[in-house]
Amino acid sequence: MTQSVVVQVGQCGNQVGCRFWDLALREHAHINKKGLYDEALGSFFRNVDSRDCDGGASVVGGRIQHLKARAVLVDMEEGVVNEILQGPLREMFDSTQLLTDVSGSGNNWAVGHMTYGSAYREQIVDKLRKASEHCDCLQCFFLIHSLGGGSGLGTRVLSLLEEEFPEVCRIVTSIYPSAEDDVITSPYNSVLAMRELTEHADCVLPVENQSLVDIVNKIKRMSHDGKPGSVIKSESTVISGQGGLSGAEKPFDAMNNIVANLLLNITSSARFEGSLNMDLNEIAMNLVPFPRLHYLVPSLTPLYTLAVNVPTRRLDQMFSDAFGKDHQLIRAEPKHSLYLACALMVRGNVQVSDLRRNIERLKPSLPFVSWNQEGWKTGLCSVPPVGHSHSLLALANNTCVKPTFMELRERFTKLYRKKAHLHHYLQVEGMEQSLFSEAISSLSSLIEEYHQLDATRGRFMPDAPRLSIAV
Repeated sequence: MTQSVVVQVGQCGNQVGCRFWDLALREHAHINKKGLYDEALGSFFRNVDSRDCDGGASVVGGRIQHLKARAVLVDMEEGVVNEILQGPLREMFDSTQLLTDVSGSGNNWAVGHMTYGSAYREQIVDKLRKASEHCDCLQCFFLIHSLGGGSGLGTRVLSLLEEEFPEVCRIVTSIYPSAEDDVITSPYNSVLAMRELTEHADCVLPVENQSLVDIVNKIKRMSHDGKPGSVIKSESTVISGQGGLSGAEKPFDAMNNIVANLLLNITSSARFEGSLNMDLNEIAMNLVPFPRLHYLVPSLTPLYTLAVNVPTRRLDQMFSDAFGKDHQLIRAEPKHSLYLACALMVRGNVQVSDLRRNIERLKPSLPFVSWNQEGWKTGLCSVPPVGHSHSLLALANNTCVKPTFMELRERFTKLYRKKAHLHHYLQVEGMEQSLFSEAISSLSSLIEEYHQLDATRGRFMPDAPRLSIAV
């Protein structure tokens, strides 16, 4: 059995991570009735015997003693981490997993990446190594962070992961700011971070703040539309903090829960058994034909029925929903763009024949690149989300991310043309203006690569002629 480590960086990363651990525990408690430390738990949790002075982990198959999350928590403002340590999840973490400061990076990428990244480099590496040493077979690092604020430390941690663990897969969940973000310098932070994501991540799952807001607002509208039964579920894993360990709902819990559900689904095949489980390494292997083009558009279904008491969607409708805009975590138009590859990660009582039938049904409406018409990767995990018969996570490598990146470049350029707020960055030791030029150049190059692929849409490229074999 393989193990993965979750690395939570910054306020947003730690809030989303907190929701993930809460909901993951709820899933395992629903399945694991005997209180045994099994392989499913072992993938993301250690079982520590508190009587052992070395904190050694007990073997798989024994009783659950003291669960510890396989996680590293980093934040240069200690508020969120302190909240976690004072809350119901406090027993899941110890000092070897935590790294905090008090002053924060002040919404400045350079402070996080350069100042804190350099000052805490050895401590970060030490905590990552300790977490990895507790794993028998470390498969993947999941990094959670946001781009808009002081995202510099998150990208510094990402480069350290590549440096120290080059063979271990790095999957990054990045929360992108909305155009109306209240951090004026977020375009600078985002573009500087994008260069690091493009160069050092194996896969990036972009999640837009505005998409999360839209989903939460739609759920609230559905609960107030007057239809019988359309009320928010008290045990919802999407909209509410209720029903888990975290007690009363906090601001942004609903949005963070949606991202946590994305992580629950992508890790389900590592945590539970299935007839066609997808190895986490296979995501990058099958969905990323070009190393820089590793931005995967996530889409979740059921999304609204997880939170609102409305009739459950039929299985075939669930597949259709996964390719609809209302279920995407980024505002984009995949059907009007080009698919390089697509993964379908299904949970619950679903057969391989159901998967194949729906892929064949949907294929005519989904434009794939001519050289990868069969670019589908599928996974089946037998354990559904709590309270549901099945669920689906679609990960699409699609050129539809290009407009999001173009909008980000435009917002960056408006500030950079006036050199507005630039002095805040240039006064940070190690930060030079050339890094801005290199970052925007990297983003423009990425946009151009997507544009070149888009230009091939509708252009039939026949296979090379096969050799004729004389009989």
